[in-house]
Amino acid sequence: MPNDRLRAAFNAAGLTIEDVSERLQVDRKTVERWITHDGRKPHRSTRKKLAGLLSIDEVHLWPDLAGDLHTQPTKQTELVHLYPTRSDVPYSLWNELIAGVKERMEVLVFSGQFLVEQHNIIPIVRQKAEQGVQFRFVVGDEKSPAVVQRAMEEGTTGGLEGRVQMMRRYLSEVSGLPKVDVRTHGTILYNSLYRFDGQLLVNGHAFGALAGQNPVMHLRELPGGRMWKHYMESFDRVWEQATPEPT
Repeated sequence: MPNDRLRAAFNAAGLTIEDVSERLQVDRKTVERWITHDGRKPHRSTRKKLAGLLSIDEVHLWPDLAGDLHTQPTKQTELVHLYPTRSDVPYSLWNELIAGVKERMEVLVFSGQFLVEQHNIIPIVRQKAEQGVQFRFVVGDEKSPAVVQRAMEEGTTGGLEGRVQMMRRYLSEVSGLPKVDVRTHGTILYNSLYRFDGQLLVNGHAFGALAGQNPVMHLRELPGGRMWKHYMESFDRVWEQATPEPT
C-alpha cells in the first residue's frame, strides 16, 4: 500500500522526490519506496529531518510510531496522536509513560483501577516518590450523585461504585507518603486526565459509553499550548474542591 499521507505532504510542500533526495542526501529510489510502500520508513534521524523539511509530525506520516516515545512531534502542534478508544492506546505506551515520569504525575478519574491491575502502579509510586516525583490522584467518591449517575448511564449500576472503592483501597497504601496526595471528588467527569510530566492523555467521555470505549488524545506540553492549559486548568479546579483522603 502507498503512503498517501507522505505523498500528500510532498505535494503540500511543493517538493518532488528528486528535491527530497537531494536535500536529505538519500538515493532517489529509496525516497520513492517511502511513498510507494507504506511499511517503509526512513531511519530515525532521517525521519526527523524529513518531518522538519515537510513541517509535519512524524506520527502523522507514520501513525504506527505513536507509541514510540523516542519519536518527537514537530513544534507546530500539541497533539501527538488521537486514538479511537482508550483500548487502542498501546499497552507499552502506558508502561513507558508511567516508568518515564521524572517530576510529576497527575490523574483525574472516577476509578482508574486499570492503572493498578494492569500496570502495577503502586510499587512504582512508592519508588518514584522516594526519588522526589510528585503524585496527585483525584478519584471518585462512590457515594456521590455524579458517580451513581454515571454508573446508571453506562449500565454498570453498582459496578462503577465498586471499582471506585477498590481504587481508593489500592491508593490507601501510598496516600500520605511524602510527595503523594490522594483526593476524592464528586464532580461530573467530562474527561479522565493522565499527566506524565510533559505528556497528557485525555480520555473523553460520551453518554452511555464505558471509559475504555471513548477516544483518547495524546497531548504534549508546549510553551503557550492552549489545549494543555485548558485541560490542566480543569484538573486544578477539581483538585481544589476535592476532599483529601485520610492517611
